[in-house]
Amino acid sequence: MLFSAAVKTTLIGAVLALIAAQAQAHLLCTVIADAATGKVVLQQGEACSERVTPASTYKIAMSLMGFDSGFLQNEHAPVLEYRKGDPDWGGANWLKPTDPAAWITYSVVWYSQRVTHHLGTDKVTQYAKDFGFGNADMSGDPGQNNGLDRAWIASSLKISPLEQVAFLTRLVNGKLPVSAHALEMTRNITRLDPSPAGWDMHGKTGAAFPRISPTDFDYAHGWGWFVGWATQNGRTLVFARLTRDDAENKVSPGLRTRESVLADWPALVSGLPH
Repeated sequence: MLFSAAVKTTLIGAVLALIAAQAQAHLLCTVIADAATGKVVLQQGEACSERVTPASTYKIAMSLMGFDSGFLQNEHAPVLEYRKGDPDWGGANWLKPTDPAAWITYSVVWYSQRVTHHLGTDKVTQYAKDFGFGNADMSGDPGQNNGLDRAWIASSLKISPLEQVAFLTRLVNGKLPVSAHALEMTRNITRLDPSPAGWDMHGKTGAAFPRISPTDFDYAHGWGWFVGWATQNGRTLVFARLTRDDAENKVSPGLRTRESVLADWPALVSGLPH
């Protein structure tokens, strides 16, 4: 097949951009466990036991809390409005009326804050402890009293990839201390469409940048998460991948980590022990 010079230039540019994007992040950990046994069946990387910020992967836990408490009702209720002064760095989708499904899809920080403020520090902390969610520290930045606003965003709350998998394994098996409704709704709003061929996958991205001052962040070394579970032929695998950037990138490290998992999934699960 022959291509024009312009098309060749475009294709080469796209390939180089993809290579550059991949080169700007390195793998800290990939871990996969069999939900039925809890046994880790694949572990890659040197940091699977290292606790870092969960970033927006914590929305899975917050979803369970919100539905269990009754603040969240179903996939499309309540619909909440953006307020002036709310976090808006997520673009136009963060400025729209938002329901639980859109909250997860667009990772809307202010909607998370509505959930946490409704519950309060004591209840959110107790849920996190009951879930075994990392260090369950919802205090926030030292001396700032902002735990309900950002404890999970490069702040006090920390979790390792292995702890993510342990938490999600309990979720999949219905072993968390929340209602059946909370489990069902959380499963519904975290389902990926499309999922990898032959799999029914659920998951959540996360991205955050290290704080270097009260108002500044290190945008060259962001963390990227993608965590969740996938089912095929009655078998469920729970997974977590954590990456760390080596340079700034216009695309969120969480989105890039998700795409890397989806691209790698066939190879990752090929030949896994049962």
